Amino acid sequence: MEHTARGEAKIVRECFLPLTGAGVVNLIVTDLCVFEVRPEGLALVDLAPDTTLDDVRDNTEADFVVALQ
Repeated sequence: MEHTARGEAKIVRECFLPLTGAGVVNLIVTDLCVFEVRPEGLALVDLAPDTTLDDVRDNTEADFVVALQ
């Protein structure tokens, strides 16, 4: 999926839309990176080629920890 929509972050702190599957996602893959959804929150586990950590930080509203390997 694309990481942003119309210049706005799609990975946000809180969802304001009706939830249809709360707690069922364990991995988020975007054009910029891959996040694992862990009990303690999001963990950045991979970056797309030519993407920097700052690119991800600038385009993600939700908090996350960096767990790159």
